[in-house]
Amino acid sequence: MGLFAKKNCDICNEKIGLLGNRKLEDGNMCKNCAAFLSPFLTDRRRTTLAEIKEHLVYREANKSQVAAFNVTRTFGDRTKVLLDENAKKFIVTSSSRWQSENPDVMDFSQVTGCQTEIQESKTEIKTKDKDGKSVSYNPPRYDIYYDFDIKIHINSPWFNEISFQLNKDSVEKSNYAKYRELEQQANEIKQALMQARQDARENINTTVVGSNAQKSPQKCPTCSATTTPDENGCCEYCGGVLN
Repeated sequence: MGLFAKKNCDICNEKIGLLGNRKLEDGNMCKNCAAFLSPFLTDRRRTTLAEIKEHLVYREANKSQVAAFNVTRTFGDRTKVLLDENAKKFIVTSSSRWQSENPDVMDFSQVTGCQTEIQESKTEIKTKDKDGKSVSYNPPRYDIYYDFDIKIHINSPWFNEISFQLNKDSVEKSNYAKYRELEQQANEIKQALMQARQDARENINTTVVGSNAQKSPQKCPTCSATTTPDENGCCEYCGGVLN
């Protein structure tokens, strides 16, 4: 009986419906509250209730950054990378109504790497023999398709990478123009983010040198990110005071 007893959500205290429980390391969460989590949050089942509550505070604060986000460049097909070059921030989203979806807004300087990979898949084309049986051609023939994957490595207390497929539909080998278009987009995303990260880090270093302060990277006790203290001795990501 206890196995099927209804549980209460440890976030909103509402009853959790059938198949609606989202397990945490030390608690339970309803699907409605889980909908507010970042889509990039990793390993929810091993995340504590206290960490989830802290994450939801971050997600609520993120809404104001979304409202202030001004797109200056857009990359991508199915999933898009949006840049706000003036604020030195970016968003990764597959929603056309991203302003109401609260996508994570990240600083350029949080990027620690970007990888692109082209995945090839193939399906054998067969023919019929004189008895009507399906047989291989000699030599074998294949339909070949390509998918363009991107992985952005992130310095964040909530996730360390964002992985997504750039193309909406797999690209046939014969569609060379689309292949080249997506290959170029993947390279542009990588170049844009890595250049933006380099520029952001150089600005931070210039500020540090200009203030004659000897500051080295530290782990922020508030958000756990590895950060270089700003001129006020605060975390460059969350604004928390560093020791």
